[in-house]
Amino acid sequence: MKRENVIALSGGVGGAKLADGLVQAVGDGRLTVVVNTGDDFNHLGLHISPDVDTALYTLGGLANPETGWGRRDETWTFMAALAQLGGESWFRLGDGDLAIHVERTRRLAAGETLSAIIADFARRLGISAHIVPMSDQALRTRVHCDEGVFDFQDYFVRLQCRPLTRSIEFVVAPDARPSSAVEQALADEALGAIVICPSNPYLSIAPMLAVPGLRERLRAAGVPIVAVSPIVGGAAVKGPTAKIMRELGVPVSADAIAHHYGDLLDGFILDVRDAALQGHITVPVHITDTLMLSAADRTRVAAETLGFAATLRQSA
Repeated sequence: MKRENVIALSGGVGGAKLADGLVQAVGDGRLTVVVNTGDDFNHLGLHISPDVDTALYTLGGLANPETGWGRRDETWTFMAALAQLGGESWFRLGDGDLAIHVERTRRLAAGETLSAIIADFARRLGISAHIVPMSDQALRTRVHCDEGVFDFQDYFVRLQCRPLTRSIEFVVAPDARPSSAVEQALADEALGAIVICPSNPYLSIAPMLAVPGLRERLRAAGVPIVAVSPIVGGAAVKGPTAKIMRELGVPVSADAIAHHYGDLLDGFILDVRDAALQGHITVPVHITDTLMLSAADRTRVAAETLGFAATLRQSA
């Protein structure tokens, strides 16, 4: 298979599934998975990076197959003991999962960058892809609701997305910029495609595009940028995407996702169930079954996505 380096922008479970397929589809090429850190927060004195850890566990073959997040065969002795003491137990940290949070927090306090720590974790877990944070500086997602303004994990986990969403804000550190690992991947002469995974466009991909300069650098890379729709048949495959779209006054449809990304895109992967929407999308479209219910599905969707990007590159 021809060597082709690929960048994937990924949020949580849906993004990690496609990234897992891309690992197989790139062949001898290198996959760089740029992960959202707008969901990161400090909890119980620990630095938690939920989307990063979902990518690590998924690509490392450790993810819980039932939830898609967290570690498989997890135990919960710590959480039970914490709850007994009256501690905050709304964000569940499994006994095995605690290790990654404790070690990351220790190394951040010692002065290491998040990029360096993640790269070392990925190596130790036997992951061939490069998993990198969108930035080594803080950018935090805050959700404005009728009941108030909530940090992302308060909204997403503690409140289970129940409040009515009015707007989404990204609080950006003054020195925030794309991580050096992202910059290196974008400058790679062998880069063949950029894939926007089927993650929540508003809560997972938008924080990445809010990193100062990143959107412009993606366009300047000069390779096709292809997004895979997270909407299938007028519904989100997973998570609150559809709910948020409705509350923001956006039609819950795949073509609305394409319009949301606008001139960032060169192509769009549309689910076969939404084929009738093709004419409403202004960029080239590839239609396929985007549901990833098995490992074979992940690889198939990834291979079709890269094949479509290659066609776009050739036509350009």
